[in-house]
Amino acid sequence: MQEDLVYKLALKEADGIGGVLFRHLISYFGSAKDVLESPEGKLLKTPGIGPGTISSIKKARKGLQAAEKLMEDSVKKNFQIISFQDDNYPQRFKGLYDAPPIIFCQGSKDLNYTRTVGIVGTRKATDYGKEVTENIVAELAEYGVAVISGLAYGIDIASHKAALKNNLQTVAVMAGGFDFVYPAAHKKYVKDITENGALLTENKNDVKPIGPQFIARNRIIAALSDAVIIVESARRGGGLVTAEYGNNYHREVYAVPGALGMTYSEGPNTLIRLNKAKIFTSAKNIIGDLNWTLDGEPTYEQPKSELDLSRFTDDESKVLSLFMQKGEMQIDDLSFETNIPLNKLASLLLNLEFQDLVKAMPGKKFKLK
Repeated sequence: MQEDLVYKLALKEADGIGGVLFRHLISYFGSAKDVLESPEGKLLKTPGIGPGTISSIKKARKGLQAAEKLMEDSVKKNFQIISFQDDNYPQRFKGLYDAPPIIFCQGSKDLNYTRTVGIVGTRKATDYGKEVTENIVAELAEYGVAVISGLAYGIDIASHKAALKNNLQTVAVMAGGFDFVYPAAHKKYVKDITENGALLTENKNDVKPIGPQFIARNRIIAALSDAVIIVESARRGGGLVTAEYGNNYHREVYAVPGALGMTYSEGPNTLIRLNKAKIFTSAKNIIGDLNWTLDGEPTYEQPKSELDLSRFTDDESKVLSLFMQKGEMQIDDLSFETNIPLNKLASLLLNLEFQDLVKAMPGKKFKLK
């Protein structure tokens, strides 16, 4: 297990290998170790792999020592390294094509909270915005929600502080690594957050937070939330990006309406006007839409439905049908029996993995999950 994670960490650092390709390679080869140790000739035959990617993989082989050091740091600095194949990988991430393949978590050992709400908004929050945020969290407190936000100035930190005040767990999703808490002024909240929730990032410790990583951070906030609430935002604010991800992930998205003509009301009002968010008037909106009760519910589980082959493409149906008949199958045998070319089959299997229907096994084998 430790060795497998070391190889995954090394592969993750390869230039040009994002989350989708990372999963695709592990799915195709069986493990990150097999990817990194495969000869160039074999890599060239891999669907979707070109000379540039192969060069990156070769360079990644030199990163094993750094990956081992990161594993040692996780023990010294008390944080978890969780890959998409681990049992404690967030269930809410499963089925999302762009979910982070590896996350770093300091604090909570289990991110599968029963109920979660993401609350985000402008860094330049008004007193009204902060008050609304505090009221939302207070109204939801008896339902035991975990509050997800981004640790930024304004609405984000107001959300975290309100959660702590109401004895709720809260998750602060970071744009950089643990060595670069941003903004630095919020380091003082880290201890309370990790004792009552978690710091979460997809970046290793020494990664500084830069522009694109804040956008990526917003997708994680949306992915981890059952409902996303935009409190205040400019017309082009980061909160609107989070709302967009929330819609893409089929989360409930709400916007708190604001006064006309006010800069930080433009974002929420636009979302409501374009039907990209429901108007938020009270916590009852969320409670009713998500059918929450005060009786308590089991820890979150990914919704599962009957495997109705009629809702899949012909090729997907062929593959799923064979799995139902034969159980575990090797990809080459699957290609032969379905008459689907290997490169097309690899992409198809990856898509089924994202839907949490198929599981990759060692040795290029697959089975129904």
